[in-house]
Amino acid sequence: MLLHGLAVSHRYLMPTALRLGGRSVYVPDLPGFGLSDKPPAVLDVGQHAEVIAALTDALGVASAAILGNSFGCQVAVELAVRRPDLVAALVLVGPTTDPTAATMTGQLRRLLRDLPREDWRQTPILAKDLRDAGPRRIIATLRHAVEDHIDSKLPAISVPTLLVRGDRDPIAPARWVNQATALTPHGHTHTVAAAHNAVTTAGPQLAAAVDTFLNRRTSQLTPTPGGFGRRH
Repeated sequence: MLLHGLAVSHRYLMPTALRLGGRSVYVPDLPGFGLSDKPPAVLDVGQHAEVIAALTDALGVASAAILGNSFGCQVAVELAVRRPDLVAALVLVGPTTDPTAATMTGQLRRLLRDLPREDWRQTPILAKDLRDAGPRRIIATLRHAVEDHIDSKLPAISVPTLLVRGDRDPIAPARWVNQATALTPHGHTHTVAAAHNAVTTAGPQLAAAVDTFLNRRTSQLTPTPGGFGRRH
């Protein structure tokens, strides 16, 4: 099964993507980030979704599982709303934006609270992303993120959806992820222990959870201790 991984740049997702054995995995950089072209205008959530839809069409893929991280979750959900024919399942890791902090100030405050606890392995990724995208694009993308109301779209998602957070993530707190799962008709939750940005710092654990979820996606998931939680 083909899987698209969506984050602002591929660098965050590679520790997970490399461990998703037996699947065709594509990890594109969103326009303006990573090694992608740098369009003069900063794309909003809908425009990013259109780019991913065009890429999926160009690959000739009828449908794919879409894994999003952070802002990539918003793009993945928008894609599922606009082009449900392209999306077989969703995996949303650390989804933004929590409605209780849906302002530039609210997100920056959480980011500042989080930075001292970040895993050292993310330092070179953050530095490269700042260099490649530039402060203007990053700030404008954050503005697009807080203006996009993912919570209003989740009820329209008709495919199996796994919502994941690291248990040390203050940007996507447990309360918000549980709320988002409750809003999603076929939503399930999974928590990665001792992790914040699970796609980068807990790649093996997350990849195992994603493989299990996708292997079960055609049947109803049931709660298991330490495993997936089904919304009731």
